[in-house]
Amino acid sequence: MPILAPGLRVGLLGGSFNPPHAAHRAVSRLALKRLGLDRVLWLVTPGNPLKDIRALPPLAARLEAAQAAAADPRIEVTALEADLGTVFSRDTVAKLCARYPRVRFVFLIGADNLGQFHRWKRWRELAALVPIAVVDRGGTGLGALAAPAALALARYRVAETEAKVLPLCAPPAWVFLHGIKSPLSSTELRARARG
Repeated sequence: MPILAPGLRVGLLGGSFNPPHAAHRAVSRLALKRLGLDRVLWLVTPGNPLKDIRALPPLAARLEAAQAAAADPRIEVTALEADLGTVFSRDTVAKLCARYPRVRFVFLIGADNLGQFHRWKRWRELAALVPIAVVDRGGTGLGALAAPAALALARYRVAETEAKVLPLCAPPAWVFLHGIKSPLSSTELRARARG
């Protein structure tokens, strides 16, 4: 388990990291800067419940690759879901909030994930646990803002100009951040590798 002092502002970026890439690092660095975060934890999952995991490389290999890709001392690569025995983001975040009640967590997702957020198990409970920062990674944002979860949470949206206050906001609260222009995705990189 990471050592997290009370009062820290910590971003949580989950995913399969299959493979990790420069856009993961760019999203993390943007969140560190725009949200005033102290650290970002990469939550490398044993497997995404919404995806086929039969061809997923071993967790240890993905952790090693993620460590190399992070390349920033403020980004800590973890296997917290495996350590905590959780499968769903809501459960992982709930356990982290219980373990570190005075840490200011922010859940980080790409705009592509906002588009399917309503399909996540207990997504409304996740949104009620911690603020969420949605990062537009290059063109997916407009459709995502019309997605069911975005519309359901619209009244809790914080203006992008006020992003630095998001870690201090009582959830539900979320912000949509522009700035990443990388269309890189793990899915696309795997397809190229098979190519």
